[in-house]
Amino acid sequence: MACGYIAKNTRIRNGLEKDHAADARCAGGNPLVAPLEAIYMHGYQLFDRVQMPGGQKGFIFGRRLSGSFDVRTLDGEKLSAGISHKKLKPLTGRASIPAEKRKGREAHSSPA
Repeated sequence: MACGYIAKNTRIRNGLEKDHAADARCAGGNPLVAPLEAIYMHGYQLFDRVQMPGGQKGFIFGRRLSGSFDVRTLDGEKLSAGISHKKLKPLTGRASIPAEKRKGREAHSSPA
């Protein structure tokens, strides 16, 4: 359900400019939160496609403070719960919708 009047009223009360990001924050309930920036750790960010030792390919689903990453397939199958960034090889950067080609099938995006 769209509540444009709520977003507009909140935007005006907080003195924010009219743009998509400000309206989204106002409709979401926290108009003063800063927009999210890409967070890189050791050159990787969430949903980058990587290759692991042995040739397995997956996506970064989680980060650890230690510098290791949770790597999974798009189906959610865990390939590694904590592999070091030193053992990963970057394949492609993050896309707006993570996708991979599979033999005999069309490309699949992340599960809904």
